[in-house]
Amino acid sequence: MRSRAWRLRLFGLLAVQAGIAATIAWFVAYQFLDNSSPVLAPTTAVGIVAASMGSRLRRTIELLVGVTLGLAVGDTLMPFFGIGPWQTGVVVVLAILVAILFKGGGSLLTQAGGTAVLIATLEPPVRELSVPRFVDAAVGGLVGLAVGLLLVPIHPQRTLLRLSEPVVGPAADIMHDLATALRTRNLGDAERSLRGLRELDPRLAALNDGLGAAQEVTRLAPLRWRERDSLDFHTTAIRHLERSLHSCRSLCRRLTTALKDDEPIPEEFPQAIDLLADALPTLRRAVQVGREPREGRDQILAGVELVGRAQGVVRDPTRPHTHHLGYSGMIAVGEFRTAAHDLLIASGLETQEAAALVRRAVDRNRQDRAAETGTPGSERPE
Repeated sequence: MRSRAWRLRLFGLLAVQAGIAATIAWFVAYQFLDNSSPVLAPTTAVGIVAASMGSRLRRTIELLVGVTLGLAVGDTLMPFFGIGPWQTGVVVVLAILVAILFKGGGSLLTQAGGTAVLIATLEPPVRELSVPRFVDAAVGGLVGLAVGLLLVPIHPQRTLLRLSEPVVGPAADIMHDLATALRTRNLGDAERSLRGLRELDPRLAALNDGLGAAQEVTRLAPLRWRERDSLDFHTTAIRHLERSLHSCRSLCRRLTTALKDDEPIPEEFPQAIDLLADALPTLRRAVQVGREPREGRDQILAGVELVGRAQGVVRDPTRPHTHHLGYSGMIAVGEFRTAAHDLLIASGLETQEAAALVRRAVDRNRQDRAAETGTPGSERPE
């Protein structure tokens, strides 16, 4: 039920946009184009609205080109072939082949084939109707674009926050599961965590599509121009959140390998992963209410310190380096710090400032380790 409620909050506006666009497109085609039975105008308008999570302007052009190709092929061939099942199939094949020759993408191919079906089954094979039908489709496309971008545009920040829900929450849960698997040295649970992180890819793709839609709205919709500054922050945050999650996946893969190879994993490493996981929803809540995310940043940096303790390296001139981790564990340390660095940038810090905080946390841990072991100094930052 929570998932259904989330989808209703996110996509409910599309239903309103589609209804308004279909109504206006039908009215314009009926009243001003003298079309007694408008089909293409409201259909095209709804298709444009449905393309909201992405570039509407680009998809509008693709849709109109696809409709034009479908109309051209259908109107050219149907007077010779007539209407029937095999004729419909032939027209669809030829329309899509023509679209392929135009190097069309999925949207263009779909519209070309779908329009060819409409021409082959619903419309009489009359060549003179091709221009009015194209105008009908063009009106529908422009109406859908106007409704989606000008009349009832999405709220960029609210849309992105809602799209981030199925990414941030599950990612935090998966990282907690990974920490538990490391404590119990359960290889199966660690592998499930790795699969779970990989399965977030479609949700990240949806979040990126939503970002593209939000950028287009703030660029073209006058009602959303004031959101441009906040969208710049969200754009940076989403880009670095995605990078951080990719580093978390690499971290999980390396730690899974460490379990397979029976490498030691000190308790500080699972604790650090728990802190990184806690930071994800903490940062999201702070961004949602417009508060400085100090708590989330502190959790990230505390995790960096704990990872350093798990690494267990202190420079001592009298003896070689001492590591608590194996080969895969040492690589996992670097992946953790990379994930932490990107997550700090996602919280609103500049790149150099985030890097400095990570280095400071690493140095602080080395100094603490040096004090504990009585060594003369700490290792210089990498």
